[in-house]
Amino acid sequence: MPASPHIVSDVMTHTAVAVGRHAPYKQIVELMDQWKVSALPVLEGEGRVIGVVSEADLLPKEEFHLDEPQGPVPSVADSAKAGAVVAEELMSSPAVTVHPSATLPEAARIMARRQVKRLPVVDDTGMLEGVVSRGDLLKVFLRPDGEIADEIRHTVLDHLPATARVTVSVAEGVVTLGGTLPSATLIPLVARAVRAVEGVVDIRLDMNAQEPG
Repeated sequence: MPASPHIVSDVMTHTAVAVGRHAPYKQIVELMDQWKVSALPVLEGEGRVIGVVSEADLLPKEEFHLDEPQGPVPSVADSAKAGAVVAEELMSSPAVTVHPSATLPEAARIMARRQVKRLPVVDDTGMLEGVVSRGDLLKVFLRPDGEIADEIRHTVLDHLPATARVTVSVAEGVVTLGGTLPSATLIPLVARAVRAVEGVVDIRLDMNAQEPG
C-alpha cells in the first residue's frame, strides 16, 4: 500500500526553476511566463537561497509607468522596486523557506501566515532542494478513495481492541465510520486518528459503544 504523503519532500517539485542575483528583470518575467510560476528563488554560489522574487515584486514597475500614480502614496520599498532592474534589487530577502522534513500542515501554515503561494525547500545549509506550492499541498486530496480507506484500515482500525467492530467507507474523500467500539471514550480518538490521514476531506460518525455485560 502506498505510504500517505506526510512531509514536504513527498509532494514538492524537486527540479526548481531559479535565477541568480544578477538575473535581469525581463528574464525573470520570461521564466515566470514559461514555467507558469508566480515566484522564483534567487540563488548565489552553488545554490544557496538568498531571496525570492515574486510577481508582487515585479508589479511596481508597471504601476509606476503612470505619470501620476493613482491611489495611496507608494511606499519607499515599492518606489525602489519600480526602478530595480536585476533580481537582487527586486527580491524579498531573507527568503521565506521550508525544510523537506516539515509536515504538510506546517508548510500550509507558513504560506498562510506569510501570504505566499510558493516556498523554496532548503536543506540545513540553505541550499535549494526544490519548491513546494499551494497546488502541491492540495495533491493529497487527489488520493483515490480506496487508497484512503485501505490506509485507515491498516493504520487505525487494525490497532483497535479485538472486540471492536468498525466499518469504513470513503466517497469523494469523506470518510464514514460505522459499528461499535468497546468504550465511548475511543470514538473521538478514532475520529482524530482518521482525520489525520492525508486526503481525508471530512468524517462522518455512525458509531456506538458496546453495551456492558
